[in-house]
Amino acid sequence: MTLLSDQIIHMGARLPQWPSPSPHPSRLPAQADAIIIGAGVIGLSIGWRLASAGLSTVIVERDEVSPDARSCASLAATGMLAAAAELEAGGEDLLPFALASQRQWPAFRQELEAASNIPLDYDTRGTMVVALTRDETERLRARHDLHRRSGLSTTWLSGPDARAREPGLRPSTTAAIFCADDHQVDPRRLLPALRAAFTAAGGTLVEDCDVLSIENNAGECSGIATASGICKASTVILAAGAWAARKRLLPENIEVPVRPLKGQSLALRARQSALATSHIVWTEQVHIAPKADGRLIVGATVEECGFETSITAGGIFALLDGVRRALPSVEEMQVEAVWSGFRPASEDDAPILGVTSVPGLLLAVGHHRNGILLAPATADAITRLVLGKETMAEASPLGLSRFGRAA
Repeated sequence: MTLLSDQIIHMGARLPQWPSPSPHPSRLPAQADAIIIGAGVIGLSIGWRLASAGLSTVIVERDEVSPDARSCASLAATGMLAAAAELEAGGEDLLPFALASQRQWPAFRQELEAASNIPLDYDTRGTMVVALTRDETERLRARHDLHRRSGLSTTWLSGPDARAREPGLRPSTTAAIFCADDHQVDPRRLLPALRAAFTAAGGTLVEDCDVLSIENNAGECSGIATASGICKASTVILAAGAWAARKRLLPENIEVPVRPLKGQSLALRARQSALATSHIVWTEQVHIAPKADGRLIVGATVEECGFETSITAGGIFALLDGVRRALPSVEEMQVEAVWSGFRPASEDDAPILGVTSVPGLLLAVGHHRNGILLAPATADAITRLVLGKETMAEASPLGLSRFGRAA
């Protein structure tokens, strides 16, 4: 799940240690081989791969990449790699790409940890999608049937079997699907790891730098214009999350159907480890992700309200009520932080990847709540395009042209 950490209220929480800011922040260079707009997990993953391939690569970020960054969607995510649990009717077209990315994650994790020397809290205990009532069980059975038709190796569990795996579940739990391959990472480790790997590979990260426009020369991409100056490049990759559709940023003939989808989330901490979950737990109301540092991340509401950032009583109540329905022990947990944010959602909830009608301008946007899951495959697909190689087959249906608009 991908959310923008736009407004975080900490309640005694100790934030993870991040690399100290450089005393000499990077300046926008005059020229590069490739420019990436946006330093979330998608932009940094692409940048790391391009820099590792020997290209001079610049990532431009409108705010800062830090624990309290307002523009980095990935920092407030739960970090789930849930190709199976995410699958619902109508999402079959995205499944091959999601599974391809999920298969890349173990190697991606090993390479990234080695390059950054930062452990990602990669958790392989799996995900449980839980039903708490008879009606929910019927809907869950339909989802499991879809899993089987799609070739997914998920396991149906009775209520007692589910509670045996996760004793903290409410005794009235009726059924569950166990998704053994749906793992998770900690975004607050992933982002600094990607940042460190990107810069170690020779990449340049320019923060607090808002892109005013994507420049073109004779109809071809030629770089970007910012308040700090112009950087020339024959390749520009738009990875700006929920802000990707800004009219002043895009060429007039290109429309990117991406919008912000607000969500509110919270972090809990159990007083005793026995009170927390050992698996990621999904219900119809909430997603619950335990982290190695003892936090329990609960997300997220779904609100169509533009870039309105407020944390609301109704949103927080919905989250607490949802987690309490599944885990009665939540009443004994401490609330550490609450936040609101924005998923970058496309019209069909699938990412928009690849070329546009402007040569040299590529898109890597619209990942909704799957940015972390899809990061390895997105980086692979975009890097292949930049290097002039044939892109992965699973990415071919995900271009802008599928919306029938000018690309």
